[in-house]
Amino acid sequence: QVQLVESGGGLVQPGGSLSLSCAASGSFLRVNDMGWYRQTPGKQRDLVATIASGGDTNYADSVKGRFTISRDNAKNTVYLQMGSLKPEDTAVYYCNAIVIRSFGRIPYWGQGTQVTVSS
Repeated sequence: QVQLVESGGGLVQPGGSLSLSCAASGSFLRVNDMGWYRQTPGKQRDLVATIASGGDTNYADSVKGRFTISRDNAKNTVYLQMGSLKPEDTAVYYCNAIVIRSFGRIPYWGQGTQVTVSS
């Protein structure tokens, strides 16, 4: 079994900062790519940022320059540092990880955490 547990969501004012974390635990050989996605009611779940096991990153244009994704491979944890937050960043944020198990590479999702940007 593999679990991704997210933490760090909450309410923040426009222009403020917030940091999310997501830790993978359970039975697996290693974690490859990890990332963050976000979703609002009635909308698609969209990519925010991804990071490969070697450190290569990719960001959605809407967050580029404001958000930073990072990871700690020893802890199987991915982080998202969000700065200069805007009301349009309000969404449920989901962690994703591609996990190597004995039988192959499997995608897993975190439970989601609410981020609300409002004055």
